[in-house]
Amino acid sequence: MSIDMRNWCELAKARIHDRPAGEGRMAGKICIVTGAAQGFGKGVARELHREGASIVVADLNEPLAKQVAAEFESRACAIAVNVADEESVANMVAQTVERYGGLDLMLSNAGVVRSGPIAEMERKDFDYVTDVNYTGFFLCAKYAAIIMQAQHEADPEAMFDIITLNSKSGLEGSNKNFAYAGSKFGGIGLTQSFALELCAYNIKVNAVCPGNFLDGPLWSDPERGLFVQYLHAGKVPGAKTVEDVRKHYEGKVPMNRGCLPEDVAQAVMYCVEQKYETGQAIPVTGGQVMLN
Repeated sequence: MSIDMRNWCELAKARIHDRPAGEGRMAGKICIVTGAAQGFGKGVARELHREGASIVVADLNEPLAKQVAAEFESRACAIAVNVADEESVANMVAQTVERYGGLDLMLSNAGVVRSGPIAEMERKDFDYVTDVNYTGFFLCAKYAAIIMQAQHEADPEAMFDIITLNSKSGLEGSNKNFAYAGSKFGGIGLTQSFALELCAYNIKVNAVCPGNFLDGPLWSDPERGLFVQYLHAGKVPGAKTVEDVRKHYEGKVPMNRGCLPEDVAQAVMYCVEQKYETGQAIPVTGGQVMLN
């Protein structure tokens, strides 16, 4: 299935020089952040907004997305999206163009985790992680690229960005967390491949690979968080409590703390501001993962 985006392409071309006002490093940029109702997505979206960007808070949880957008007070709106559903992603991009007149940054952040030993992993859980983390990035990149290519036609000097919030698990394997790591490794393959194709249209495609956001819901949720999952899966030998698991992961980081949204936002803004790098996977891990 492919959604007809011709009307929105024409609108984006017509309004390529009509960007919302803003002050800061991201002034005038129109940005979609998926999975922005909580966690890294919310924190990074807040930092981009502070630097002048107009933000689409895109999330499956529409009520929470609206709450976050309201907190930004201006230059923000909420759009419900299921990143694993093509029509939903196309609608998200179309609504963004209709509201703001274009798209400068697609930040594909939405992600899920299902961990456990290989012999115990259910196919449905493996497929769920793949659909959201891998296929979801493809769909977001596809419909962002359609609009950005049209904008390039109208203004060949303009630069655009597609960035995936990947993970350090996209740079090295993850014990009993293979569904997540596999989807993230695959996401870097997509990043490099999209970068080769889209650079002709001044669209940079990069991945930012954060370390563990230990304070975020992905880790700290008392029912489905990774601390709980890893404790039950026996991923940390000798761990008796969630706090034992947390201390284990803090101890892996030379900088002695988990990654924060502010750290990730700095890397995202670097990707947007620079004009000579594409297809990169940038670690933001406090030294836990270093590139060779």
